[in-house]
Amino acid sequence: MAESAAQNVTFPSNAGQAHGYLALPPQGGGPGLLVVQEWWGLTSHIKAMVDRFAAEGYLAMAPDLYGGTTTHDRAEAAALLAELPVDGAVRDLRGAVDFLLAHPAIVGDAVAVVGFCMGGGFAMRLASQEGDRVAAVVPFYGLPREADYDYRGLTAHVLGHFAERDHGLPLEAVDEAAIRIGEATDRRPEIHFYPAGHAFMNDENLLGTYDPLQAGIAWRRTLTFLRGHLG
Repeated sequence: MAESAAQNVTFPSNAGQAHGYLALPPQGGGPGLLVVQEWWGLTSHIKAMVDRFAAEGYLAMAPDLYGGTTTHDRAEAAALLAELPVDGAVRDLRGAVDFLLAHPAIVGDAVAVVGFCMGGGFAMRLASQEGDRVAAVVPFYGLPREADYDYRGLTAHVLGHFAERDHGLPLEAVDEAAIRIGEATDRRPEIHFYPAGHAFMNDENLLGTYDPLQAGIAWRRTLTFLRGHLG
């Protein structure tokens, strides 16, 4: 294991308890925002992303989908992802939405969801199931694995960040997903492609693809988008 998972809150999920990391904005309250982890787990990088969103005024939280396990080893991360039940993970995420919307510091009656890699796919699944409770969803280089995924429940505004040099997610698959979203909903997703590799936002640089310039552009676009659709 690379490190201990960042956890400071517990919430009901799957008829049991799930854990996550929560950060409050400096003003004490704000719109709710979920950060969904990469396949490495709830690492210090994901914790830092939660802290960055909180500093921008959001009540931000990352659920721990691996139950305390993290890794910096690609083979172990692949195994953890393969063993993760999709339905169980989405139920944990739905429990996290319940937790945020019931939090005394929440502002508004909907949340945003930002997901990275594996988390991008889960963010889209969650938004498609939660309807109006998710106002905005931002997948970074990740989508549901099913090419024919059904987006008909999606009402959130969508901003997608994808890498031109991503061997695991071809540009054609992103274009097809954007078409399917447009056909299934009244939303036209805003999609951006970056001259970078997969995980260009991850400054731990575990894949050697971190790109601070493109990461900064994507970060600013994300903040502008969230302020336009969530507050």
